[in-house]
Amino acid sequence: MTTLTSESARRLLRQWDRQQTAYVAHRENRFTVMLDVLELHLDSPTPRVLDLACGPGAISQRVLAAFPGATVTAVDYDPVLLRIAALATGVRAIDVDLAAPGWPSLVGPVDAVLSSTALHWLSPADLLAVYRDAASLLPPGGLLMNADHLRYDDRSPALRAVSERHDARTQADDFAAGALDYAGWYELAAAEPELAALMPVREKRFADRPPQPLAPLEFHLAALRAAGFRETGTVWQYLDDYVVFARK
Repeated sequence: MTTLTSESARRLLRQWDRQQTAYVAHRENRFTVMLDVLELHLDSPTPRVLDLACGPGAISQRVLAAFPGATVTAVDYDPVLLRIAALATGVRAIDVDLAAPGWPSLVGPVDAVLSSTALHWLSPADLLAVYRDAASLLPPGGLLMNADHLRYDDRSPALRAVSERHDARTQADDFAAGALDYAGWYELAAAEPELAALMPVREKRFADRPPQPLAPLEFHLAALRAAGFRETGTVWQYLDDYVVFARK
């Protein structure tokens, strides 16, 4: 079996970034804000960062570019994405099921926890547990930032409709320009023999985990407070896309 190379992993990460931009307008602005807050609050050139549900390493790559002295740990339950993250970024990558107890013991203390377009896969109960587990890794003053779509509900029908139309337009434009969709990206990854061998593992792991009801912003802020964070809020918003902030 041909082993996935670092060059191929970086190529797949670039394709992932392009694919995700079709689903998340102004996605790079999310990362810019997260890195700015990390720099301004921690004031350290060598932060210890956890890339939570890391995917193929988009956050890890950007943290290391902004903070060459950083120590980054990346965790995910998708073996395909985790293998790409490890090779594309060189970070410590750990196979972790966030819905299972005890995973923080595999990570160790960190100064910041960052996540992007991932935690919506968790049920509300699991999300609260993950926020509690993340808080246990942080010192006083440590940060958590989560970037994700936090959809409007029936209380905001006009905003929800505008956001849905904007998403549809963004996706149509980007796909027309050549971006892959989510399924198409996995087909591209499966062309690599090492990753193709991991696809059945991935499918088995997520077979009994259907998409969850999307939790609104208010739930995330309340869950973070319940998890022990002293300060919560948002540091960026574009329509229904947010970067949620919490300080322990």
